This record gives sequence, structure tokens and C-alpha cells, in this order.
Amino acid sequence: MKPIKQVLKERGHNYIWFITPKLSSLFPFTDEPVTQSIAELEALKSDAIIAPGNEVPHYLRGLKVQIFHGLAGEKKGHFHIRHYFDLYLTQGPYFTRGFNKLKNRFKNFEVIETGWSKLDLYAQNRQKILSEKKDLLKKHDAKHVLLYAPTFSPSLTSAEVLEPEIEQLAQQGNYVINIKFHDLMDAKFIEAYKKLALKYDTVYFKKGRDIITQFLLADLLISDTSSVIYEFLLLDKPVVTFGNINKNIQWHNLTEENMLQKAVAENLTNDPFSEKRANVIAEYHPYNDGKSSERMVQEIEKYIEKHGVPEKRNLSLFRKYKINKIFDRKS
Repeated sequence: MKPIKQVLKERGHNYIWFITPKLSSLFPFTDEPVTQSIAELEALKSDAIIAPGNEVPHYLRGLKVQIFHGLAGEKKGHFHIRHYFDLYLTQGPYFTRGFNKLKNRFKNFEVIETGWSKLDLYAQNRQKILSEKKDLLKKHDAKHVLLYAPTFSPSLTSAEVLEPEIEQLAQQGNYVINIKFHDLMDAKFIEAYKKLALKYDTVYFKKGRDIITQFLLADLLISDTSSVIYEFLLLDKPVVTFGNINKNIQWHNLTEENMLQKAVAENLTNDPFSEKRANVIAEYHPYNDGKSSERMVQEIEKYIEKHGVPEKRNLSLFRKYKINKIFDRKS
């Protein structure tokens, strides 16, 4: 949402953030206009509501725009129409085709391909972080930066099985290894990898929520069945996973233990999945100009200019009930 906010400012639009109470402690923009009150939003009578989530109150005035919060199109629910949105701004042709099929079926929303706002941050921060990377490699006399970012899901995480193999990579001395865990990762794995970082000066356990810096620093991602994989692939860098369960794998996926060192070396040297990765980029997000947020705001402006501002969204009684429950509306 941050790149969209920047474009709104540049184009002279007023805006306000809506944050649910349970997320208030995580909201990073302390000097920004923000509310936790739906009543305040009703009084505001906005022209547009831009949502990365799957729900938005139907009774609020404004064009309801879905911008998505990930790129894992194979996940259950990604192409599920909940009828809350007037406009879907899609990331690339794969998503556009999917939502256009649903548009032809339901005929109550529009679909426009713009690219994804989050990826604008990569273009904006690239040069500064690449300079940091150069200094980091020089400090450790290393050749490459690896990022290990597994899922936290107990049934899918590789954190336990890959721990000794991550240590073997650290012992080689050719790599700087950054470890980035989800906030919900099991505490025992957090402690184990923190100890690994204390043992080897080339291993860093990264805290905080900033994954973008780690993506730009890394030459290769090690993961499993995590949603971060597609985002990393779009930077045109190789990925090695262990036990990935996706049906359409376009990167190096390991199914046996003790193969990680060989796979990392092969992908850094020969990059055998570069052609498949190029196809993923073309389908999922072919925009690398850092201007997706600008396109998003422009398309919202054009839509409102052409169609006007919707006063509310017509929904079934079930959907109305669900929204009222989610946003604690009594009537």
C-alpha cells in the first residue's frame, strides 16, 4: 500500500488508512491519517476504497478496488469471487485471464491489468541495497548471498530437515546466508537458527517484517511451500525448494535430503531453470518499471470519471451478514 499512498500524495488526493484494532500495533505510518472506525469511513463518503484483503464493507460509498496481497494464484480462494468489489486490478496476464473468465460469468465487476504495487518498492530501493550487498560480500570475502525463507506451517516447513544442510552451506565459506522467518514460525526453530547465526559470522538471523531488502540482497532463495517464492522469481533469480507441494513447479524442487549444496551450486552456476522463470515473469508480472501504483491510481481515476462513484454494493443477504459480522455492524 505504501507505493500507492505515494502516488495519491503526488496526484493531490486526500486519503485515510483503515486498520482493524488487532493490527493497530503493526501499523508503521504513525504520522499518517488513520482510523479504526467504520462509522468515520461512512461519514467520510470516499470516492474509492483500495483493499489488499478479500473483504470490504458493501455499505461504504466508493469504488471498491481489489489489489491483492500475494501472487500464489494456485492457492485455494485466489480466484473466488465474493462480490464485494467493483474493480479488480490484476498483476499480470495469468491473473487477468482468470478474472476475465469470472467477469464474463458474473457481469458485475471490471478487470484491468496494471501490475502489482508492492513490486514498485523493488525498483525504488534497488541501487541502495545493491551497494550494501557489495559491502557485505567484501566484508566476508564471499561470492554470493543466499536467503533461507521457509513457511511457518508445521506440515510444510523445511526448517527442521534443512537445518544441517544450511549449516553445511555456512561451513563452505563462499556464502553469506540470511535467515528470514515468518512471525508465526515455531519457537524451537527460531532458537535453533539463532544459534546457527551465533556460530557462523556469515549467517544472519533477520528480524522485522522487511522481506524486500532480503530479496534484493539475495542471489538465490531457499524455501519450501512458501508464498514468497513467486515474488522472488519475479526478480529473475533462481529458487531452490524442498518438498514443495505446488502442481506447477517452475524452479528446482528437492524431494530428497542432503541435496541442497549441490542444487545451490548448480543453480548459481548454470541457472537451469532460467527459461521457465522467464515464462513465470511474463505470465505473473511482466512490469519492471516501478510504475504499477501509478497505473492503478490512473485506472481508478478513469473508472470514476467514466462510471461515477458507487454509493454502495448490492450483495446477497448472506454476504451482507458476513460483512456486518466481520466489521461489527449491528444493522
